[in-house]
Amino acid sequence: MATIHHPPTIINAYLAAKISPNFDPDTNTSVGTTYFFPTLPTEIDSLTETFPQSNGVFGVYDRMFKMRRTPFPYIKCEQLLYYFYSVGEAAQANMIKVQQQVSDLLDNADDSAQDLNEWAVANLDYETLESKPVYFHNFKIYQLEETRDIVDFGTARTYAGNKIIIDYDWHPLELNP
Repeated sequence: MATIHHPPTIINAYLAAKISPNFDPDTNTSVGTTYFFPTLPTEIDSLTETFPQSNGVFGVYDRMFKMRRTPFPYIKCEQLLYYFYSVGEAAQANMIKVQQQVSDLLDNADDSAQDLNEWAVANLDYETLESKPVYFHNFKIYQLEETRDIVDFGTARTYAGNKIIIDYDWHPLELNP
């Protein structure tokens, strides 16, 4: 399969490196990994068993194309709809932390875009990534008060979840034009 421009891959890598209920901003480190999966039927128990090195937080995302706001066709406008889940006794507290971390990272408009662009240049290997490089212009986030309806409250495990929409603009970036 040919590599394409897929901004969600880059955003997911950035968030995976930056968000965690155990993230320590003073040392810039966290325990465990936050995993991201495309929207599909998801069983949270199976994810926690398959990825034991997880920090207990999972993100499920769906990419949504938006109508272009201007006649200039080269800047793309999209949204990502994230469902974040946390498991365990601290699930609700972890969701509060993750929600705040996503807001801190991606709700600063052009500054968030610049931070993500700089992080991507310093940390991503586009030879192995499933996306060609892109340049982000702007970010905004929204939070919905509902949770995903497939959370199974009938189990003995505790789950928490929330929805966050990330609105962003980007254009393709060629490393060697």
